[in-house]
Amino acid sequence: MISRIDLRGDALPEGPALRDLLPRADFDVSAALEKVRPICEAVHHRGDAALIDFAEQFDGVRLDQVRVPAAALTRALEELDPAVRAALEESIRRARLVHREQRRSPHTTQVVPGGSVTEKWVPVERVGLYAPGGRSVYPSSVIMNVVPAQEAGVESVALASPAQAEFDGLPHPTILAACALLGVDEVYAAGGATAVAMFAYGTESCPPANMVTGPGNIWVAAAKRYFTGKIGIDAEAGPTEIAVLADATADPVHVASDLISQAEHDPLAAAVLVTDSVELADAVEKELQPQIEATKHVDDRIVPALKGRQSAIVLVDGVDEGLRVVDAYGAEHLEIQTADAAAVADRVKNAGAVFVGPWAPVSLGDYAAGSNHVLPTGGCACHSSGLSVQSFLRGIHIVDYTRDALAEVAHHVVTLAEAEDLPAHGAAIKARFEWKVPESK
Repeated sequence: MISRIDLRGDALPEGPALRDLLPRADFDVSAALEKVRPICEAVHHRGDAALIDFAEQFDGVRLDQVRVPAAALTRALEELDPAVRAALEESIRRARLVHREQRRSPHTTQVVPGGSVTEKWVPVERVGLYAPGGRSVYPSSVIMNVVPAQEAGVESVALASPAQAEFDGLPHPTILAACALLGVDEVYAAGGATAVAMFAYGTESCPPANMVTGPGNIWVAAAKRYFTGKIGIDAEAGPTEIAVLADATADPVHVASDLISQAEHDPLAAAVLVTDSVELADAVEKELQPQIEATKHVDDRIVPALKGRQSAIVLVDGVDEGLRVVDAYGAEHLEIQTADAAAVADRVKNAGAVFVGPWAPVSLGDYAAGSNHVLPTGGCACHSSGLSVQSFLRGIHIVDYTRDALAEVAHHVVTLAEAEDLPAHGAAIKARFEWKVPESK
């Protein structure tokens, strides 16, 4: 069902050599880039007409319009299962608690008397958010995108999700209901690369955005890469991942269920167990089959994901070695199920999010921990963070110097300008002092 990689006995290699030993899905964004290029340019030149044609081609439905009518949002919320509504409201409440604490305040540093630098934080003016709608419906992704944008103070928030033939060309009604709960009334029936292009270029019905965020498939990732430099993006998200660092104290039932929970996302989803206990590895393998037989999405997602090259049980000599492995892997989601899990988690360097102990499974983070589930994948956790309020803020430095404060440092500025062979930089200083640089005090 799932392969094994035995890293016991020999000293673990360093850096890239260790990463190369670990499982990872094939995810060639570069190859997909050439396929999304004509799609993006069609949206550029034909606007809404291209979006309508692509919805018919990719989603099997002919749209009358791309923007979702306000009445559809209201109706979706009115018809939402009360239990689902209550769960979404609690998820929103917890996400707001966490993300509100991430707000940043201006800070002024008095560098010298009369000379200061203030850093202020300004939200992006308009963002386009994406909620996938392929194999599953993700109202939770609506929450994870919208809440940090709103808490950052973004004034204009729009959301896109694929058109659904079974819902008359509208996005899934639970997506629409989540938007209504969050107060997002600008929603578009657009999916994949077409949605990213719509936000990047703008169309007759959708003004262009400054930034696009949200998870998606390889076509969304490729479109984000295509527009990097024109618009801001959060990340090129790849297939979802879970790594579990566990020792003999872990419950194999919990570990198996958590591996399966990520495998049900996609046949390319990665499920990795890193352990120093052969007994636990054996017990988890034994536990997988009955749990898989009791759930859904077995043949099209879970089994291919667990059997794929991206999933494995990795055997190591101890927890210290396991930490080196999971840091090299840089998982989107990392569970620590060891003795003294909090202390072990505190030593983790590379992960999108860390889940401590048996009572903090990834599923909690997906929906109701208050954390954000839009996280770096494909090892990008070694240099990137998950979505947060900070993602939607720009730091601007405000430099305020008096004449005397400039005079004090002018000779250093001129010296450095001349050292870089940029004499006009120095001249801009000299001009303020009748071409005479004051002596240092």
